[in-house]
Amino acid sequence: MSPSSDDNRVTRQVIKNFFVKLQEEGEGALVRNAITEMDQKLLDPFVLLVEFSFSLSVGYPDHPHRGFESVTYVLQGGIIHKDIKGHTSTIKAGDVQWMTAGRGIIHSEYPEQEVNNGLQLWINLPSIHRMIEPKNIELSGSEIPRAEEDGVEVKVIAGDSMGIKSPFHTATPMMYLDFTLKPGSQTHQTVPESWTAFAYILEGDEGVFSSLDSSSISAHHVVVFGPGELVSVWNKSSSRSLRFLLIAGEPIGEPLIQSGPFVMSSQAEIDTAYEDYQNAKNGFEIAKSS
Repeated sequence: MSPSSDDNRVTRQVIKNFFVKLQEEGEGALVRNAITEMDQKLLDPFVLLVEFSFSLSVGYPDHPHRGFESVTYVLQGGIIHKDIKGHTSTIKAGDVQWMTAGRGIIHSEYPEQEVNNGLQLWINLPSIHRMIEPKNIELSGSEIPRAEEDGVEVKVIAGDSMGIKSPFHTATPMMYLDFTLKPGSQTHQTVPESWTAFAYILEGDEGVFSSLDSSSISAHHVVVFGPGELVSVWNKSSSRSLRFLLIAGEPIGEPLIQSGPFVMSSQAEIDTAYEDYQNAKNGFEIAKSS
């Protein structure tokens, strides 16, 4: 999995890394907010990334969204998802749900088991696509392509890696890769030069990014990469695997405002979204019956 000696691709350097603290969110829910408002410009087109853990006592009743796509990736347990149009699904460990909020969607999320852990990523939409029709697509763990070579396993949720490609098309071009590196292994992933790229470490304490002489970075850190064509990662541990998400996408370069469940291009559009939801119009008509 190491690059050849005549590989002239530029390796992306780490420009920022930080630990994501565990926080309580209400009673029975714990979250790590890996992307916050201060990082949104740096990590365009990504709006937020949350690692969550909640028990059966916690749930999120009907609530609206507009203006973005989200990816929910369940690591443990399950989430029962219902939208107000009657679509119901249970996303179990290893499964992924892609939700395009578009012009407006109203849904609920409830835990299926006592222990539930996963991640939710919000991806911005270009202004010309913000008001597209909403949709939900689920991929079971068995439908997610995966490859393994030289101690490296990758699950390709979006994009391509190690010769395999995700079947899912995203409105905003991106990759979402779940890597597991056995002790002593390494990977070198090509990423389009113009894209934003970052990693979120799920497990392990001796991950080395960009160059072998870099300091090790441990679980629950975000690692942000600068320009280049290649993301290089080594697992220096002799006993523990390193698991991380590598997420990259094409920057949109447009104004972005997030307010609660809405992601829009201006404060006026945010105000309109709240008004549309309250008055059950322009994508939220079905809210009249909720």
